[in-house]
Amino acid sequence: MNLILDFGNSSIKIGIFSDEKILHKEVYKQFGKEEAAMFLKSFPIEQIILSAVVNMDYELVDYLKSRSKKFIWLDKNTRLPIENLYKTPETLGQDRIAACVGANFLMPDTNLLVIDAGTAITYDIVNAKNQYVGGNISLGLEMRKKTLHNFTQKIPLIEITELVPAFGTTTNEAVLAGVVNGLIHEIEGTISLASTVYPKLSVFLTGGDAFYFEKKLKSTIFANQNLLLVGLNRILNF
Repeated sequence: MNLILDFGNSSIKIGIFSDEKILHKEVYKQFGKEEAAMFLKSFPIEQIILSAVVNMDYELVDYLKSRSKKFIWLDKNTRLPIENLYKTPETLGQDRIAACVGANFLMPDTNLLVIDAGTAITYDIVNAKNQYVGGNISLGLEMRKKTLHNFTQKIPLIEITELVPAFGTTTNEAVLAGVVNGLIHEIEGTISLASTVYPKLSVFLTGGDAFYFEKKLKSTIFANQNLLLVGLNRILNF
């Protein structure tokens, strides 16, 4: 079995895979040796892959290395099942490339746009030649509302709700409508732009806010919360 660890900006996602099938998944705010030991005791783990966009505890890394037959810390030198055309691979977030590998595994030989709606929202392209081309990075939902609050004196810090008006009749509603509708228009606009450059485009949506936006987008998308874990597992098996 494979242990998949994704250390993101807001949470740590853990997956247990047998070959290409996910058996178990959990999300943590903190993950150290004690939590790792629990997984290694509960499952016959032989291989581990780690992806991190935050600073890592090297004691945990050394522990994971010592408890597995194969350990991979995903970086720019890791061999991938898709070709990476990014001009600065050393600056590319490993979560971005892993999600693209996951989408390509599920739908190979296809033009793909992978949208990861997390702390930041990222838009990434994999072409029909199975090449990662690049993409865009923008502010995520939480970052947008917090930025408006933090950089002004009177704009409140709002709660994101399911019902969003087209135009607000209070300041709270105005912020809600501006943040949510603005991001929806950005996503739809990016899908439209990508479709003109890459015909017959398929769109994957993942990340913590994926299901919030899935209901609000007009475009046809494939929502998959496990896309990043699937991609990391694919890289480990590859």
